[in-house]
Amino acid sequence: MSSGRIRGVVIAHGPMARAMVDAVRRIAGDAADTLIPLSNDGKGPEELRDELEALISDQPAVVFTDLLAGSCGMAAMSSCRDRARRAVVSGVNLPMLLEFVFHTDQPLDALVECVKEKGRAAITHATPRT
Repeated sequence: MSSGRIRGVVIAHGPMARAMVDAVRRIAGDAADTLIPLSNDGKGPEELRDELEALISDQPAVVFTDLLAGSCGMAAMSSCRDRARRAVVSGVNLPMLLEFVFHTDQPLDALVECVKEKGRAAITHATPRT
């Protein structure tokens, strides 16, 4: 992983984080190397926060959560108090993760806005053709 790139951590309930990161890797290949999964399975809130902080280290990071409430969101918020170097994006989806891995060279604020917009745009109601 290049030191000039922003690290991404997907923190989610059960196997969701690994499944999402695996899907991104299948689509994006090596670009997905900046993305790390973290599950809350078998972890208390403090242990989850400590593991997240170890994964992030001192690098700039975006932490993607499935829910802002609950253990995953609480650990993310606790670990990302340095808003200049870390951000939390809740409601993670595949399009936003793909956007993230292809744009990790952007400044943190711009990258967060970009992935939020891509995630929102991906939520739609599709009507099948008849």
